[in-house]
Amino acid sequence: MSESVTVVRCPTCQTPVRWEAGSRYRPFCSERCKLIDLGQWAEESFRMPAVESDEWGELGSRE
Repeated sequence: MSESVTVVRCPTCQTPVRWEAGSRYRPFCSERCKLIDLGQWAEESFRMPAVESDEWGELGSRE
């Protein structure tokens, strides 16, 4: 019986990457693409939306 291996696209360059233990940089195709992505996060090119909540109050203490 043959196993099917999932193939994903590198988020940086779109090269197909096999999703398996031997794929050292998955989901990236190489260390270069991994570092490019890390640099974009460090430069704040990518951002996660913040959810503001007033649950703790202005000073951070719960009343």
